[in-house]
Amino acid sequence: MPRTTLRELNGFDQTPADLADAALVLIDLQNTYTTGVMELDGWRPSLAAAAQLLARARRAGATVVHVINDGGPGTPYDIGADIGQIHPDVAPREGEPVVVKQVPNAFVDTDLATHLRPGQDVVLAGWMTHMCVASTAQGAFLAGHRPTVVADACATRALPLAGAEVPADQVHRAALATVADLYGVVVATERELGR
Repeated sequence: MPRTTLRELNGFDQTPADLADAALVLIDLQNTYTTGVMELDGWRPSLAAAAQLLARARRAGATVVHVINDGGPGTPYDIGADIGQIHPDVAPREGEPVVVKQVPNAFVDTDLATHLRPGQDVVLAGWMTHMCVASTAQGAFLAGHRPTVVADACATRALPLAGAEVPADQVHRAALATVADLYGVVVATERELGR
């Protein structure tokens, strides 16, 4: 029997977002994930893909919002230190808002919604796929937006489970499958986005 998704069963639109009309939300592309205990598998190629996506969004005149996680002083998420800063390859330009969050879903206790039009499509990319990207996709869906996640502009890490390790690629793919089942559209690269 062929598999189907909850999105298909509900008749939700499966068309990827049109970048010119969408808001690009870049999630936690912080130095946190490029070194040390939180270094992600595949962060370099995902960062290059995110930078390409960001450049395209800027050319298209899309709304661009940067999201960062603040874990406070002394943590790998200390936004007052270099470790917690947004990677320079995708640094905000003047006029591009930076939303500071403290939980995985960037819509919780932040002003992210104020930077989006009601019901606006959102394009999501960032780190970590299984945590903040998937949680923010769910948050966008529940807030009435239609998220599209760009898979190659996301990355995550291997996770321990029951005395074994789940490889990062499996964690990444499972998170994208969860998003694609209900919360949003998943595309392999930015080339699949409209305009």
